[in-house]
Amino acid sequence: MTLAEVIDDHFLRRYRELLDAEDAAFDELEHAYEDGDRSHFEADLAAWQQAIEQKLAYLRRLGVEPVPATS
Repeated sequence: MTLAEVIDDHFLRRYRELLDAEDAAFDELEHAYEDGDRSHFEADLAAWQQAIEQKLAYLRRLGVEPVPATS
């Protein structure tokens, strides 16, 4: 299945939800870092990593593999 065949309204809606969750988790991580709150930083870092993994897992389930950047 090509990427063009995967993208539809459902894909875009779910992917936007995952991006929003990742963004919210990153915002919390950023605030904890700026506040110097180590315990919240650790928890927020784990939440951000989980949000990223959920996004990547969703893409993989649909057969979309991110291409590594080349230098």
